[in-house]
Amino acid sequence: MTVRPLGILEHTNRRHDLRRLREIARQHGVGLILVGHPLYLEGTAGEMATEAERFARRVARELGIPVYLADERLTSWEARRISCSVGQAPNGKHNHDDVAAAIILRDFLSHRFPMVEPSQERP
Repeated sequence: MTVRPLGILEHTNRRHDLRRLREIARQHGVGLILVGHPLYLEGTAGEMATEAERFARRVARELGIPVYLADERLTSWEARRISCSVGQAPNGKHNHDDVAAAIILRDFLSHRFPMVEPSQERP
């Protein structure tokens, strides 16, 4: 399985953001949307997590596409680590959000569709 960033949408306002998401969903035949759920390290939800939940509900209602909240704890850290391993500066102009989003998608897909080891027995 391979995941890669499609791009980063800069927030303008909710109406415009939803319009852009709708266009992208149509263009790419999107069947579900993941929204990062920024929980605290111990797993509790704060103000930003509550806002992400509200946003996810609105996206689902407005676009008519299933929306899942995906735990994003430590994805920014992992994104910086990956970026450094390929030669990008750890805290340079690159903000690593696209790589973190790809990590969230990878983790979601790997838990939803776990890899199955082929049987060692031959028919």
